[in-house]
Amino acid sequence: MPTYPDLVQDLADRGLLDARWRGVFEAVPRSLFVPAAVWRQLPDRCVPVEGTDAWLTLVNSDEPVVTQLDDGHEGGPGLATSSNSMPSMVARMLGLLNVHDGQRVLEIGTGTGYVAALLCERLGDDQVHSVEVDDGIARRAAEALAQAGYRPHLRVGDGEQPWPGLGPVDRLIATCALRYVPYALLRQVRPGGVLVAPLAREFWSGALVRLRVQDDGTAVGPFRGGATYMPMRSHRLPDLHEVRGKGRSRAAGLDPDRLLDLGFALFAGARLPGVRLVHQTTDDGTRVWVTREDGAAATTATGEEVWQYGPGLLWEEIEQVWWEYEVAGRPDADQFGLTVDDRGQHVWLREPGAVIAAGRR
Repeated sequence: MPTYPDLVQDLADRGLLDARWRGVFEAVPRSLFVPAAVWRQLPDRCVPVEGTDAWLTLVNSDEPVVTQLDDGHEGGPGLATSSNSMPSMVARMLGLLNVHDGQRVLEIGTGTGYVAALLCERLGDDQVHSVEVDDGIARRAAEALAQAGYRPHLRVGDGEQPWPGLGPVDRLIATCALRYVPYALLRQVRPGGVLVAPLAREFWSGALVRLRVQDDGTAVGPFRGGATYMPMRSHRLPDLHEVRGKGRSRAAGLDPDRLLDLGFALFAGARLPGVRLVHQTTDDGTRVWVTREDGAAATTATGEEVWQYGPGLLWEEIEQVWWEYEVAGRPDADQFGLTVDDRGQHVWLREPGAVIAAGRR
């Protein structure tokens, strides 16, 4: 059976923890922040974890632990709505945050309290502020933190809104996926400060972004790999739009598996704003569904023809964007970045001045 020291050793061996953060992780056992009733996330459902050995095995493994279904309501469809994040992802994000002694940190999404505890161990209780929208989750996190000996500043509320009276912080970390970076959040970060957050735009499967706030309030920074998190509640969207019209079939000139490459997803998300994509991995390959607000849609699977619906030719638009991506050299995800200002979000390629413009239908 794996142990927590084994898990920390593995994170260190993978280069995810420097000596300082390794000491912090060793001092804060994950098990102190995971409730007794939890679920394991499978590709198509959540299954309850039964028995002490199974619980310990999951908690001491590099896996996410689902801690709430259906926002805590009984009789729901069994969708994961809160979790204790994968430790390797926590380590990656804390490394990107690059905190220093004496800095103040704001966390959006207290969850179980585990990340807040790590930050308290690293910086001290008074430097850590954490907000959680779900009062039940917030209450359990406060209890777990107090029992573990940590007392950060905690608040129940919508993390998208500024913390009243808090003033500027040096670092901001979001442990829930944002559909966009609210400009109001940037106003909470001092010039020179850093924001680290997972983004999940409509075409993206999820990506980490690290932004540095400039003197004029604009934030600029690169994407830093994939990241799958549950969305901030105010940023939730239906997976797909309503589809209109009868289906029309044709040969698919593009393997749908290519749409899942994070570099292409970032590029296509900028070129095709408003287009939503979901996918399913099968034994034979990948199946994708894409939709747009005007009722246009397309679906195909590896080795199958594509079916299109509604106005326009959405799959042809995607194929055109793939050709543009190839012409650009099929850039990796780490060549893309994001600028956020009071006018919105702008994805760029290789340098902030090279903003990727939305395409014409």
